[in-house]
Amino acid sequence: MGTPRSQGSADLFAAAAQEVKKSGAPLADRMRPRTLDEYIGQAAILGEGRILRRILENEAAAQHDSDAPRRPLPSLILWGPPGTGKTTLANLIAKAADAQFVMFSAVSSGVKEARETIEAARQRLMFERRRTILFVDEIHRFNKAQQDAFLPAVEDGTIALLGATTENPSFEINGALLSRCRVFVLRALEPAELGTLLDRALADAERGLGAEPAELEPEAREIFCELAGGDARSALNALELAARVAPKGENGRRLIGAELAKEALQRNTILYDRSGEEHYNLISALHKAVRNSDPDASLYYLARMIAGGEDPVFLARRLVRIASEDIGLADPQALVQAVAAKEAVELIGYPECDAALAQAAVYLACAPKSDALYKAIGAAKAEVERSGPLPVPLHLRNAPTGLMKAQGYASGYDYDHHYPEHIGPMESMPEPLRGTRFFEPGALGFEKDLQKRLEWFAKVRARLREGRAPEA
Repeated sequence: MGTPRSQGSADLFAAAAQEVKKSGAPLADRMRPRTLDEYIGQAAILGEGRILRRILENEAAAQHDSDAPRRPLPSLILWGPPGTGKTTLANLIAKAADAQFVMFSAVSSGVKEARETIEAARQRLMFERRRTILFVDEIHRFNKAQQDAFLPAVEDGTIALLGATTENPSFEINGALLSRCRVFVLRALEPAELGTLLDRALADAERGLGAEPAELEPEAREIFCELAGGDARSALNALELAARVAPKGENGRRLIGAELAKEALQRNTILYDRSGEEHYNLISALHKAVRNSDPDASLYYLARMIAGGEDPVFLARRLVRIASEDIGLADPQALVQAVAAKEAVELIGYPECDAALAQAAVYLACAPKSDALYKAIGAAKAEVERSGPLPVPLHLRNAPTGLMKAQGYASGYDYDHHYPEHIGPMESMPEPLRGTRFFEPGALGFEKDLQKRLEWFAKVRARLREGRAPEA
């Protein structure tokens, strides 16, 4: 066994912690975990035996063995909501690997800076035998040119790309780069995990609030844990704000009550991106809640999207689609309600149009459901794709010219209104499709009546084709 390769990363980490303390950084930054043991949450990717934990442990062990091979570091994408420990985990990986940790801004840096960074990493690897971790926070802001610039360096191991993002990488990162990275999903922290972080911050006199003792009333602690939305940064910084203004009790400790906790937390911002994954998640949930005949869930997801600033016309258009796709002729008024809501949206806009959207959503959720119409048009389109442009039967064609009449256009057409029941015996389908049915009404709502009508139509046509007299 050899001696440790370098204490540089550990020294830098300690120095950085002291600098953070001196600079008056927010509590969340001061309490950032310095070791894997201090890290809270994400057991699914960092639990015992998990691959990411094994990578960290193997890299840390290699620092104490000069003969241990230094393999290329894997490129990783850390995907999760705000305040779940993505940046902290990136720092811990760099520390464990004793690698040069380089921050790259996807907003302020371009391809020129990317190439300079890669060349510096190549020189570092060649002459210092030291690997480089390139960390890009909010990597979904990478443009295509930046992504392409890093691709060869990631491919040949010159750099290990470590990206953090709150957005679904499938939507934001090109396939070539994504295929060379392992994606790890971080989850919002559980209330119990947030509670552990809060307790640790209250007790830590060096980096936390322990030097000026503060304590949480049980209800206040529950508020921080439940209403922070799994966001450790938000919970810790709100705790610091509350502790700063909390009155001192008789024991000299600052006591944080429930009302102060609510005021400090101020969880008013709705996590929503009108072009990102949450947009698709919520509109999918709204559609499926309506289809599931659940008006309360429908209103909830509608309210989520309204609160997030979703375009009301987009919402109205989806409701119009639902009216035909999931209800159809089981309740013909569904489409009327949805279209009326769309007109109201275009007429008055936010905030007044929210009630019209709610009215349509609730009506659709409570309507009888049928996908018969949706399946019927799908089947008809599939038949067109299969059989191609079959000729329209001559008797259904117009004959505006003498030549067309001579060719047999309109010949043999039966005018339905000439018959007592206003139904004629003729066939309307092209010859190869005679007898084909696309629309099969359901057994609910108005479609039940439509099924009776269709059966009567068939009975009348059959009688006329057989030359029998109408029934009395």
